[in-house]
Amino acid sequence: MALHARKFFVELKLPFTDSAVIGDVYYAIPMPGGPLRLRIDFSPTIYAGGYDGLRIAAIHQDRGELDATILWFTEYKTFDHRDSTQGRNPHNSGYGTFREFRDRPDWVPWNGAHTNALRDAIEQYTCVWFPGAWKASSPRRAVGRTTQNAPARPSTRGPSRTH
Repeated sequence: MALHARKFFVELKLPFTDSAVIGDVYYAIPMPGGPLRLRIDFSPTIYAGGYDGLRIAAIHQDRGELDATILWFTEYKTFDHRDSTQGRNPHNSGYGTFREFRDRPDWVPWNGAHTNALRDAIEQYTCVWFPGAWKASSPRRAVGRTTQNAPARPSTRGPSRTH
């Protein structure tokens, strides 16, 4: 298998003990005994063998897929370091993506990926669909966007109009 999916999912260090990689897809039962399953696979580009993110889905064992989203590699800066060292920018072909070549079984296409932000996004997703299933080994940090207080506009006293 030239995609080396098993190695990629090991690199993510997902905490689910009841999990398996079958082909290029990661499956997990984050809450043992529950009806929900987690599925993570690679999101294909328009080019054969090209991938630009991870598709993550919550699946009910009887009702099928309940929700799915794509975690884009560009959004989580997975390949920023690799692309910058190769002189690629967002306008270049192959930026933020990887391609597999089945005739080169020794080549790992996602080599150089920085997966911490992807892992954090997977954690956020699973905390919504599988509350309490993620056992964090490090202190949690605030997730999501933070707001900043903008300074209040100074009020100007001037002539008031009346109609």
